[in-house]
This record gives sequence, structure tokens and C-alpha cells, in this order.
Amino acid sequence: MNVLKNFEALFVVTLGLACAANYVLDTDTAATAEAQPIVARAAGPAFAAKDLQVVVVSAKRMSAEQKAQSLLDERKASASYNAGATGKI
Repeated sequence: MNVLKNFEALFVVTLGLACAANYVLDTDTAATAEAQPIVARAAGPAFAAKDLQVVVVSAKRMSAEQKAQSLLDERKASASYNAGATGKI
């Protein structure tokens, strides 16, 4: 029975330490949030990055015929891959 009491005490102490750590880390983030502008706080951590990488894709849109052909090619490739993969496990 002493073992169970010791485990219970260990659990309570661990829970207390976890709550204290959560409180300390939460107050630390609250202090840094006050230093940020309102816009950055509203947008969240994604807006806080200074060197945000941006990907720009410049390409023409596909016509309806090109889309249909692309879908057919993709289905053919997928069907041939699935036909070869069905025998393997």
C-alpha cells in the first residue's frame, strides 16, 4: 500500500510542477505579446516572422481541352501504377 501512496504523491507533485511550468511559460508569452503591435497579436505567430518566404507562381491557366487531356494522362498513369502494385504486398 505504501507504493500506491508514493505513486499518488509523485503524481500530485508532477502535476503541480506541470501546472507551475505552464503558468510561467504562459505569463512569459503574455509579456512578449504586450510588446508586439496589435496587428501582430491578432494575426498570431505566423505574422510574427520577419523573413517570411513567399512563393510566386507565374503560369498561364490551362484551357478546358488541356485540363481534360491532363486528367486523362493522370488517370492512365494512376491506372498503370495501380495495376502493377496490386500484385505486391
